Amino acid sequence: MDDFIMSPKVDFAFKELMRDATVRKGFLSAVLNIRPEDIKETVLLNTNLSKLHEDEKQGILDVRLTMNNDTEIDIEINLAYMRAWADRSTFYVSKMLVEQVGINKRYSNIKKCIGINILDFDYIKATKRFHTVYHIREDTEPIKYTDIFEIHIVELPKLPQTDDGTDLYDWIRFIKADNKGEFEMLAQQSQYLKTAFEKLEEISADQEKRLEYTARQKALYDYNTYMEESYERGVEEGIEKGIEKGIEKGIEKGILTTLADLVKNGIITVVQAASQAQMTVDEFKNKTGLAV
Repeated sequence: MDDFIMSPKVDFAFKELMRDATVRKGFLSAVLNIRPEDIKETVLLNTNLSKLHEDEKQGILDVRLTMNNDTEIDIEINLAYMRAWADRSTFYVSKMLVEQVGINKRYSNIKKCIGINILDFDYIKATKRFHTVYHIREDTEPIKYTDIFEIHIVELPKLPQTDDGTDLYDWIRFIKADNKGEFEMLAQQSQYLKTAFEKLEEISADQEKRLEYTARQKALYDYNTYMEESYERGVEEGIEKGIEKGIEKGIEKGILTTLADLVKNGIITVVQAASQAQMTVDEFKNKTGLAV
């Protein structure tokens, strides 16, 4: 058990690491490609995005912070494939922008909002690069329309075997590492990774945090297993009906049933389930019987 160490890929461990200001500075410097000394301050914020209407989707971020008091950042880490991830990430950054506009506030005072998405699956099919960055630009010429909206996608499976010499390469290797020896080796690359490793050792030795980590890890495994089984059940039901329409309906029914089970068992919230099903909360509740 002395060799036990948490995986930063599990969101619980990642959030704990981001509580440390030095770790945040090193990580953001690597992702945003800016000098660490240019990051004067980072402040953690409430991760619950406010709702303007009762039936609006509730957004819950993994890590939310401000940098130098003029930029808001959302950091998300996700292990399970989600087809609508682009829509979800856009929704979250847009909500952060909307929250800044209130009574007597000017549009010119809106802070830049950045979404950093760390995905443990291959999502952007058009490139083999593991880090891609998106802005709003003109269709014909690469003219940036505004600088207040920025999304980063980091795909862990695409990390090449050859070191590209960037700090981000080392950080992604750190997030993907699964044994103490690799963490120790990467900790020698920079003071920030050294601090991250020390923090990881600290939380891994905390019995209470270890229990929370194990529970979260189990929930993620259960979720992935449920989703795989629901797909298989859906295909089987569709094949029994013998028509393409039946296959589609069978898959949908299986997935909805599984998501409802996850909600009932407390593994995910109804908001997360509705997002995965690409429905409003009310639609999801009505289709699965949770509204009764």
